[in-house]
Parts: sequence; C-alpha cells; structure tokens
Amino acid sequence: MEYADFIEKKRHSSLEYGIKDIWVPDTAFDFQREAVRRAVQKGRMGVFGDTGLGKTLIQLSIANSYIKALNCRVLIITPIAVGFQFIQEAERIGIDDIEQTKDGSYKKKIVVINYERLHMVEPTDFDCVILDESSILKNFDGAIKGKITSFIKKVKYRYLSTATPSPNDFIELGTSAEALGYMGHMDMLTKFFKSSQNSVDSNNRNIGEKFYLKPHAERDFFAWVNSWAMMFKKPSDLGEFDDSRYILPSLIKNTHTVINESLIEVGGQAQMFNIVAQTMTEVRHEQKATVEQRCSKAVELADGKTSVYWCNLNEESSRISEIDPIAVEVRGDMSLDKKEGVLVDFASGNIERIITKAKMTGMGLNWQHCNHSVFFPSWSYEQFYQSIRRFWRFGQTEDVTIDIVISDGQTRVMQAIDEKQAKAEKLYENLIESVNRPYIDVNSEFNADAKLPRFLQ
Repeated sequence: MEYADFIEKKRHSSLEYGIKDIWVPDTAFDFQREAVRRAVQKGRMGVFGDTGLGKTLIQLSIANSYIKALNCRVLIITPIAVGFQFIQEAERIGIDDIEQTKDGSYKKKIVVINYERLHMVEPTDFDCVILDESSILKNFDGAIKGKITSFIKKVKYRYLSTATPSPNDFIELGTSAEALGYMGHMDMLTKFFKSSQNSVDSNNRNIGEKFYLKPHAERDFFAWVNSWAMMFKKPSDLGEFDDSRYILPSLIKNTHTVINESLIEVGGQAQMFNIVAQTMTEVRHEQKATVEQRCSKAVELADGKTSVYWCNLNEESSRISEIDPIAVEVRGDMSLDKKEGVLVDFASGNIERIITKAKMTGMGLNWQHCNHSVFFPSWSYEQFYQSIRRFWRFGQTEDVTIDIVISDGQTRVMQAIDEKQAKAEKLYENLIESVNRPYIDVNSEFNADAKLPRFLQ
C-alpha cells in the first residue's frame, strides 16, 4: 500500500452511509419523522433535540428502522432509571421486539442497558448503538468514559442524543464528532480554534477558556457541526413545521439568599468581612458554612409540595433527609436497583419528594407530574439546565417554580451560570443560522519545489 493511500484510509469520513427506508409510528409528528429520516440516512449522527420534543420516540424509530431494513440488533444506552421510559414508549408506539437488561442477557432485537452496566455486553453483537443523554459521559471517570467511547467506535451505525451538547465545552463537540467517525477533536481544535494560553484578550471574552473560536472560522465551524449533527429546540428548527404544540408554560426562578455568619479564611487569616466567593475553595467554604441555613430554607420552600431537592454535598443531602421525613434520599452508595426503584416510584407518584444530585439523576428523566424544585447551584450550567428541564419541558401543564438557595457569598456562582447560559443561547443561534449552509473542507496542498539550503548544496 502506498503511503498516500494509507493516510487517506485513516481520514475521518463525512459521507452518508446509513439506510434509506425509515420506520416511524403513525403517532409521530411531521418534524419527528424528518429527524428520523435525516438520522437514518446519515448512519452516524448527533441528535441534539431539546427536552420534550420526543427524542425517545425518535431513537426508538431509528432503532426499529435498522431492524426492519437489516434484521440486526440495536443497543440503546441510557442513564440510570431511564430505561423503563424507553420500554413504556415502545409499548405506546407499537414496538414489541425490545427489552431492558440488567445482567447482560437478552433475546430481543432492541436491547436497553444503563451506562453503568455496559461492560456486560459486547460491541460485536450489535450493528447499531444509540447513546441517550450522551452528554452524561463527562460525569464518568476517564477509564469508564474511555470504555464507552471505545465501545461505540466498534459499531457501524452510531448515534449520540442529548438536549445539551455542552455548548461551552467545544472539546466535547470534537470528542462527539470523533466517536461518530468524523473529524477528531484535536483536528477540530487545530482547524477552528486558537489557544488562550500565553495570550491576552483585550475584550476579556475568553477568560477561563483554554481555546477560543477563531473569528474568521465561526461560520465554517457551525456549518461543520451541522454536517454531522442536528440541533433543534422547536419543530421549525428542522423546517417548515408547526410550533404551536410546543409552547412551554412559564418558568419562575426565585433566588433565596441566606446569611453566612462565619468568616472566610484567605491564606490562613480570617477576613474582617465576608466577601463574594471567587474560587472553588471559597465556594466550598461558603457551601459547608451554610449547610444548616440553606437546608432549613429548602425544606421550608418545599413544604406541602411534590418537589425535588438538588444537592451538591453529602452533608446537604443528609441534613434535608433528617428535617424532611417525607423526602427519600438517592445516594451514590446505593445499588443501581435501589436507585432505580426510588426514581421510578417518584415518577409514578408513589413518593412525594426526593433528595438527589444533578450529576446522578439530572438527565433523561421525565417528571412532568412535578412543577417545583429546590436547587443548590454549582458552577455547572449544564447541571442547572438539565435539572430544570426534568420539569419544565413540553408536556408540562403547570407553571414551573425553581427556588434557588444560595449564601450571600455565592452570587458569583449564579453570575457564572447566567454568562454560560448566554453563550449556550448564542451557540444555538449560530447552529440554526448555519443549518442549511454546506460545509466544504478545504485543504491547502504544498506543491512547490523543495530547495535545499546553500550549505547543503
């Protein structure tokens, strides 16, 4: 094999290598049918649809399309306690060749499994794999994330589905593209980005970011993302489809501030006055110093309501469990079966309030029966967004109230979340604007004659 052929063989492909025939249930809306058509035809794609737009139906339709066309087996990987929603939706739309496995055994064509149980099955047994809420991968450690990425790369047809493809984390977009078989994340960074290290940005717009998008490459970058993914927050983002069914109820966000009576230490010295926490260390101090005040306020706000407490620290979760005897705690040390049991019971209305963490249960779950939540914020915009969207989603019939509880020194945390939200909205606008713009990969070729330096001539 010639070296040029070898290099060409290793290039990431952007070709369409899916199938033409699609299957969708009669109950599917027109925009959902369009999403399935695009995804199945592409063969490998990111399906970044907002919460409540029917991603479960879309993913099941993709899976059943491959079964009908190729008589193959499809694996759907979900977060904890989300698998049963796929089984329920499959029953509703008329798919019966599906099952959820908890021990790695299966007999049906569509197999649903949790991320935590993926080691129980082999990639060679499947022709298509669908990652539900793929953005959750960042919550796993490097070894588990590596195994999941390695698994998906061994399967021919691949799909990543999430409502929030971390718009503030461009490296994740590159990792997603690489997992799907397109441009690798290092190639993406080289082509579209510059490093913020050892440089000064006079506009301060890139503070805290390791890489920033080259101004002249913005249009090409968003066109490139749209070449392997589709992002839609409403039906009309996919074409001339009706948005009238998808008008969300009001979202009411209330911020409640408790006073931190303890003084923060800097360099081993207690400060005369409390200051706004700036660093992770200072924020952790604020959190630990105000556990009692914030938990008491949270329980007061949730009293008499069906609600979810979103915590960050084990101390917060334990304290709320002590002072709200009705609330059921979801802990990291629970078995998977126990966690799933609590979450299913809450979704079914058998539990009135639960205590959990966004990184454990903040993705994929549908809790439209609940319209109230108490949230202890961290720096993560994605956790904040995903947690809210468990309730504030299409299908919710009531206005949703989110009570955010912070200490007086944590105002910077909320400011950071607001800034990240603005960036997320900007990314979305750019993606939608470039949705129909073709991406042409232009490579410069070196064709000049090489000249030796004089001392070698």
